[in-house]
Amino acid sequence: MDLNLLLLATVDGLSYAGLLFLISLGLTLICGVFGVINVAHGSLYAFGGYSAASLLAWLLPHTSSTWALVGSLFVAAAVVGGSLGALLERGLLRHFQDRDPVLQLLVTFAAFMVLEDVQRMVWGATPVSAGDLATRLGTTELLGVTFLNYQLLFIPGVALVAYAGLQFLLRHSTAGRQIVAVIHHREVATALGIHAARVGTLTFALAGALGALGGALSVPMTSFVPGLGAEMIVTSFAVIATAGLGQITGALVAAVLIGMARSLAVYTLPELEVVMPYLMMVAVLLVRPHGLFTVTVARRI
Repeated sequence: MDLNLLLLATVDGLSYAGLLFLISLGLTLICGVFGVINVAHGSLYAFGGYSAASLLAWLLPHTSSTWALVGSLFVAAAVVGGSLGALLERGLLRHFQDRDPVLQLLVTFAAFMVLEDVQRMVWGATPVSAGDLATRLGTTELLGVTFLNYQLLFIPGVALVAYAGLQFLLRHSTAGRQIVAVIHHREVATALGIHAARVGTLTFALAGALGALGGALSVPMTSFVPGLGAEMIVTSFAVIATAGLGQITGALVAAVLIGMARSLAVYTLPELEVVMPYLMMVAVLLVRPHGLFTVTVARRI
């Protein structure tokens, strides 16, 4: 592989890893608080992308401001993802919280199927994209190769800001400490006066917004079609399984590893592109069955 091809693979891999991390971050939060794999999270990714494309299509005739259009991606993700996330928790998961984990998984899968049908009813099966926005942020040339700033700088930058912001929230805010307490031991946290139900709703809304943000940031680079949410949620499962459940920093590292592996496969062994994330996951779990970063520690509440 020559240098230019390696550079292309690296940039593509980091960009994909940034999107994958945002989705996996929401899944990690839900797994930590509720101990359930939320299959419906994939639909929030799809709704984020579709709603962002619709908002951009409405704004383009009314404004020429690039940053107003970029800001609309975050607005769409926050409103649609946060609302759907809170609705899923209050209207569905809360009623199955103490049930068998398999039943909880089936309930989230049923919600995913319903949301997929709603998505088809609203946007149909025609591919949807917003590629003009990515070109508005300009380009950068590295070693003779031209990259879109949206892919090279913006997406990885947003992923890192989301990581730093969530770490700050969990460590230095009251709401964050309450989330950590509920993750550690829900019953003890409730006994200490923490409103666990409210924390659950907040966590689902935040996780939904992160998942939808991954979709909103994807739509300027990817055509959205029915079924894309299922593809991303399965890959996100590979990330959190590789990192270990509840591991935020581990999810970032695992997303980069899987994103780079997938990108290198695209440029060298295209036939392995689809299976590369799962090959990495299996290789890690054979050595560390609980994930790369899972450790047993004592935690003070």
